[in-house]
Amino acid sequence: MSHLVELFITFSPIYPCLAIYKLGPSKRNSTQREAVMKITVIGTGNMGSAFAKQLSAAGHSVRITGRDISKAQALADQHANVSAYVASEALGDSEVIVVATAYADATAALQSLGDLTGKVVIDITNPLSADYMSLTVGHVTSASEEIARAVPQANVVKAFNTLFAQVLADGPKFANDQTGSVFVASDSERAKQTAIALARSLGWNTVDAGGLVNARYLEPLAGFNIYLGYGAGLGTSVAPVWLSK
Repeated sequence: MSHLVELFITFSPIYPCLAIYKLGPSKRNSTQREAVMKITVIGTGNMGSAFAKQLSAAGHSVRITGRDISKAQALADQHANVSAYVASEALGDSEVIVVATAYADATAALQSLGDLTGKVVIDITNPLSADYMSLTVGHVTSASEEIARAVPQANVVKAFNTLFAQVLADGPKFANDQTGSVFVASDSERAKQTAIALARSLGWNTVDAGGLVNARYLEPLAGFNIYLGYGAGLGTSVAPVWLSK
């Protein structure tokens, strides 16, 4: 079991369990591709870059923006179907917005796009402290819930927050041909199904994590994954999944 570290938390009767997978060679099953979506990605760091790569490979139409437009343009130059825009022009006709910024910057970044009425906002942020060892928001609220309060006209979804950038960039296949999971939580069923379809189009398994309130659990899970990656020395090619017998 050198390539798979498992942490089992079992419940009867169907025995689901939490596991940590280590990344293996990436394979994309073309049968998993879904309908093409129009997506705006905010952020050109490691996560934004990983999204640009994977969304492009899946054939989605991507508009990307960030503080440094030259970085956005560099990503657009690298990937098909990706175009760079300043924030005020980045929304366009996108149906989905991926927030790939730090949590502290997320609300301002979203508001800089303009009218978000009816848009699906996929929040991948985690409200981590500077030393990555604690959360700045939690227990009675979450980053996603705070973002939803700040942009009530949009439909916010928590997803992809438990993945390292390396894992997202390399794709959903892990050691022993295991497929990784994306946990999806939202109060909007339409938004949740949109995020699920998007994740599946990239080859990921998905877990319906219920309402947005459950971001209060998903964000600490991401923090634990960061500890395993860095503190426990497992590296950044690991990710949590949910298994059933």
